[in-house]
Amino acid sequence: MKRYTKESILSKVEIASKDMSLFYKQPFINYRDNTIDTDEPCTEMIIEWLLSRLELLEQIQQITLKSNYLTKSHDGVPPTEGSNRDEELIAMALFRQGEFKSIGHIVDYQTPLKNKSRDKAGKIELLTYDGNQIRILELKEPDSKETMLRCVLEGYTYMKTVDSKKLKSDFGFSESAFISSHPLVFAGGMQHKEITENKPNLNRLIDELGTTPFLIKKLDDKYIIMED
Repeated sequence: MKRYTKESILSKVEIASKDMSLFYKQPFINYRDNTIDTDEPCTEMIIEWLLSRLELLEQIQQITLKSNYLTKSHDGVPPTEGSNRDEELIAMALFRQGEFKSIGHIVDYQTPLKNKSRDKAGKIELLTYDGNQIRILELKEPDSKETMLRCVLEGYTYMKTVDSKKLKSDFGFSESAFISSHPLVFAGGMQHKEITENKPNLNRLIDELGTTPFLIKKLDDKYIIMED
């Protein structure tokens, strides 16, 4: 496994920060090892850098979807030809279940963010609403190797990318509804283990951004959000 010095990591971070809309996609966001010279966890070091520059996240570019955010063909039924994306299939299953006490009603999955094909944006994995709060959930499959930092930043980036005013209008949400982003990760998975470890910078970032993670597990044929 290739390992890096603190200086080399921070150099990559500085360069990548020129485009914060793509910052979450950088390979170093998923580094799980420690630096060679200081023996610091790479993600903790990156988060420390980011915490002193949170204003950079305001540079994430909003994209206004000219078409409707609500995709009428989203019925929760997997395509007949199947899908090789476990996250998408799990999202559809959760959509079919509908209501969860802790996150509200799941109103959509794979909500588009791109207005043009050249736009560099993903899709909102799950969108929920409880009458007062809109939640953007960044779902990860059970065996995902991505770091919790990636989950936090990806969901937060989508929240900043979406035109929240138009999103509320297209779905019929209250104009006063608060919007937030949250990782939705499997209990016992790598991301869950991270938030139980001694990672003060990660926990502080979660608090600063208001991106409290939700835990999910599968029981028999149903998915359960742990707080339910």
